[in-house]
Amino acid sequence: MLLVISPAKNLDYDTPATTERYTQPQHLDQSAELIEQLRRYSVQDIAELMKLSDKLSALNVARYESWSESFTPDNAKQAILAFNGDVYSGLNADDFNDEDLTFTQQHLRILSGLYGVLKPLDLMQPYRLEMGTKLSNPRGKDLYAFWGNIVTDDLNQALADNANPVLVNLASNEYFKSVKPKALDGRIITPVFKDWKNGQYKIISFYAKKARGLMCRYAIKNRINDAEQLKQFDLAGYQYDEDQSKGDTWVFTRKEA
Repeated sequence: MLLVISPAKNLDYDTPATTERYTQPQHLDQSAELIEQLRRYSVQDIAELMKLSDKLSALNVARYESWSESFTPDNAKQAILAFNGDVYSGLNADDFNDEDLTFTQQHLRILSGLYGVLKPLDLMQPYRLEMGTKLSNPRGKDLYAFWGNIVTDDLNQALADNANPVLVNLASNEYFKSVKPKALDGRIITPVFKDWKNGQYKIISFYAKKARGLMCRYAIKNRINDAEQLKQFDLAGYQYDEDQSKGDTWVFTRKEA
């Protein structure tokens, strides 16, 4: 079983890493191509391309300029510890022990606009490049064209190392569009998290994102290899809802946040 999640816009490079273990990203040649192209953009160009404020655009222009193909703990941080959004709040990897990290490295992947696919302990230099960015490049009109089959091939390689070729899609639609489902060598299960609001169950973005991280944490802490066991997920009050689930879209609901 392999879990996939999206990255986060917010990053934390101030808090010291809780482990000295790290690995290197597999697609740095492609990342370098993108960085080389992004370095041609001005602050205003980045602001328009990514719909960012001038302050954020200037920050990321500086990031692209300082980006180096040599990744060390001095200029980079493990991806699972560097991302700092709602999903990662639920995942809470800061308290993972060595055995947790080993299992995580085997069973979790992070999709990325700049890095393609990251293993949790892959060192990552700070960046901002969402997968949906319409960055025209020699391979096509956007990042989906740039990454082509690379993301899917990477996930297939990870699935080949798993006894159960099941991919649990906990990524956003924007990021999972980089995966080609028909070329994926495994079953795809997509958990959906809904909260009770105004008399009905709805997907509430903040809660749903955190729940994705919580499900990853649940799988890691319980060493789950069989996706069917995820139906027992009960963190933060969520429960599997058989009536709302359909096929490989598994719905989890809760009444109170």
